[in-house]
Amino acid sequence: MDIEKRSIEFIPSEERYGTPRRLFTLWFSVNVQISALIIGALGVVAGLNIFWALVALVCGTAIGAIFMAGHSAQGPHLGIPQMIQSRAQFGVYGAALPLVIMVVSYVLFTAANCVMIRSSVQAAVPISDNTAIVTFSAISLFIAFVGYELIHRVAIWMSVASLLLFVLAGCFALAHPFPAGAWAPVASGFNLHGFMIGLMGAASWSIGFAPFVADYSRYLPQNVRTSHTFWYSYAGQFFGAVLVMTVGAILGSLSYHAVDDAGNTVAAQFPYGRWLAYLLIVLGVLESNVMNVYSTYMSATTIFTGFNGAVRIARAHKLLIMTAASCLAAGIAVATQYHFADYFSDILIIQLYICVPWTAINLCDFYYVRRGKYSVPDIYLANGQYGRFNAGTIFVFAVSLVAQIPFMQLSFYVGPVARYFGTDVTMLISIILPSVLYLYINRVLVRESRQRSVPIPTQQTQPSVH
Repeated sequence: MDIEKRSIEFIPSEERYGTPRRLFTLWFSVNVQISALIIGALGVVAGLNIFWALVALVCGTAIGAIFMAGHSAQGPHLGIPQMIQSRAQFGVYGAALPLVIMVVSYVLFTAANCVMIRSSVQAAVPISDNTAIVTFSAISLFIAFVGYELIHRVAIWMSVASLLLFVLAGCFALAHPFPAGAWAPVASGFNLHGFMIGLMGAASWSIGFAPFVADYSRYLPQNVRTSHTFWYSYAGQFFGAVLVMTVGAILGSLSYHAVDDAGNTVAAQFPYGRWLAYLLIVLGVLESNVMNVYSTYMSATTIFTGFNGAVRIARAHKLLIMTAASCLAAGIAVATQYHFADYFSDILIIQLYICVPWTAINLCDFYYVRRGKYSVPDIYLANGQYGRFNAGTIFVFAVSLVAQIPFMQLSFYVGPVARYFGTDVTMLISIILPSVLYLYINRVLVRESRQRSVPIPTQQTQPSVH
């Protein structure tokens, strides 16, 4: 298999291939892993019974997957990575603002994966703590460097293997006795605090993929239907997340360790073959880690090419950037592995405070303001139609960040609205406010696009690439 030769540049039509169906296995496999299981267990640990936890998880995932799949549909149409599209909203230089934050969050998520999966790696292969982290990072780096096609092929196999792992774990868990009323819609099994934790956690989980979704659909032919790209992505995200979160809710009702030791909790359900269970757990998180490394490279490259005007990146530079990101993440993981949550839990939460307003702005611009009509060459030009900085977008972004403060919940700060609900509820404002403000500031463009009646492209329409 050849190493991917493209990076942040536009993918020409003669190099496009594949069908939207492969997006189902990609997003299904990324969700069928223990990180999503932890999200599923949180509501039960917070006091919900299984029934109400599942209601919260299904509703949250259904909402969050809309935004994630909306970004996926941009990939075939524009043929460029996800975050470089931000130049059309923020300006070629201004896009560095959300990009720097995304790069930091990718590195931290990669480090978090290394720490979270360390004990499962050691259960499958008897090696030291540091060696487990470094080995996991090295394998992730290799797959990410080979690139797009290998990532999709790994996803196909992991969809099947991880599906079997978590279905069996759930079936074994169902053999245990459950508390009375655990599966019933009774009032005693509901509390607002737990419900909001489950709902917001599930929605945030899906929206958290938004900054790199189009990276994995940009090679699809331009003439694929937007609806097909959307629904295959949505289905993979929804069914994968709900499946594992359901197992998480079941395990969370049996043991609090489903949150703080998810890998061992899953493997413990197997009376035989635990070594294989640990291996599949590791491989499930590996797919997610590979995508973090791949998209760290995409976003980091987008930052500096915005200032020097470069369009294509040499493979040697690609390897250098990916290696640097992987080494940094592994170094953070090794240095903080025994107290990782104390250092980075708040930073990982803050990433969502930034990601959600960004996704609202990006989707509003694509679907309502410009209605899919972009000049891709101008996205790479500081003197093009999108300019160096877009002051209006930066203003909307800044206002949206500040407006979330009363809704936030961090270890060192709890806003008054979050205190009332008993959990983080920033998404009540972080999606609606930036959308409304961005549409208002760009109301002239919205009016012009409606007068032209230009639809989001389907099989019959092509993107504006001059």
